[in-house]
Amino acid sequence: ITVQNVYKSFDEKQVLSDINTQFSQGCINMIIGASGSGKTVLMKCIVGLHEPTQGKIFYNDKEFTSLSYDEKRALRKEMGMLFQGSALFDSLNVEENVAFALRIFTNMTKQEIRKRVNSCLERVNLGKVNGLYPAELSGGMKKRVGIARAIAMNPQYLFVDEPNSG
Repeated sequence: ITVQNVYKSFDEKQVLSDINTQFSQGCINMIIGASGSGKTVLMKCIVGLHEPTQGKIFYNDKEFTSLSYDEKRALRKEMGMLFQGSALFDSLNVEENVAFALRIFTNMTKQEIRKRVNSCLERVNLGKVNGLYPAELSGGMKKRVGIARAIAMNPQYLFVDEPNSG
């Protein structure tokens, strides 16, 4: 992933200014900075949740910032994201939260989805919590459910915002 000359502002507030970096495949790449320095905004630009005010983002040789909606959607299927506050759906139980992308983006059967969900929950040491709702979970458990959801699609790219919080 290559970030070239990325700027991002919200109204009059400049958050990112001339960001240039490259993230290497097969490596853990980190963005480190003070609170409020724009780390989350940069990550949201990289995954397409924010459109940069200026600049380009590339995945291999594809300029992500210029792809069509359908092309971006196809590339997003290869991305997993863990948000800072886990961003679980309060009205869905753990199993439904982890299965969310699998139901939307795959043709897996209900049994295949349940098997994948259970596998992901086991990987984060949360077996047997499928029927619980986010309000019934501790902060750490919510974070691990978020991780399980982020890895459910077996993404090529995994983006993690504040991985050690909670």
